Amino acid sequence: MSHNQLKKAAVISDLTGFGRCSLTVAIPILAHMGIQCCPVPTAILSNHTEFEDYYFDDYTSHMEAYISKWKKLDLRFEGIATGFLGSAGQIQIVRNMIEDFRDKRTKVVIDPVMGDDGELYGTYTAELCQSMKQLVPYADILLPNVTEACLLTDTPFFLSGHQDDYFQMADCLHRMGAKKVVITGIDMDQWIGNVVFEPGSKPHIIKKKRIGGTRSGTGDLFQAMITGETIQGRSLPEAVKRTAEFIVKCMAVTEELKIPDTDGVCFELLL
Repeated sequence: MSHNQLKKAAVISDLTGFGRCSLTVAIPILAHMGIQCCPVPTAILSNHTEFEDYYFDDYTSHMEAYISKWKKLDLRFEGIATGFLGSAGQIQIVRNMIEDFRDKRTKVVIDPVMGDDGELYGTYTAELCQSMKQLVPYADILLPNVTEACLLTDTPFFLSGHQDDYFQMADCLHRMGAKKVVITGIDMDQWIGNVVFEPGSKPHIIKKKRIGGTRSGTGDLFQAMITGETIQGRSLPEAVKRTAEFIVKCMAVTEELKIPDTDGVCFELLL
């Protein structure tokens, strides 16, 4: 009897108890889309790193033994998504896992979580950021925000620029090995834009009305939905459009409820 009759996505990211991010976002989103989320924890946090104080436990030493049990089960995945990594040593573990579990039907979605607004996240080192470049060639879809796109392409950080600046970075990331690229969260005054870059198509920006300010966990919500949408067979532009529309609705509800920015986006109310 096979364990692979129904659609599954392996999600390699942190388990954070409070703040609506990473695995606590991916598990319910993918489940609601009819896809079993199989978590691979990279770290355990009490709450995410945008809070002043948090507990952090690097899970690197446990990951290989954890993943080895999945090999014995001969698991196969329609999606493999990577997010927050706890150390530079996890890069090779992630590369090995993708190589071991990916087959022709698998969509690999890489979110190179490193920082935002020109700043690194609290647990990220220069070594880890440099090593993150090794994951780019594995990406069927690469999902950096502007800060991460700048770091990966060795581009000085800029808060806003001409659309051609973003298109050039997306093209550079494609030349580094990513099959398709979406640069997320572009500040466009009253709008938030997402660059969609696919080989053979003209790059373009899908933008939606800005609601509220910057909130933790929106990137994780974006990745979970893109993973699910593409597993379900939607094109990348359609997946980005549907995802952006859902996030706007979630942001509106969250703002109405006056939820603190650190507490993330109240997507549960709109599933």
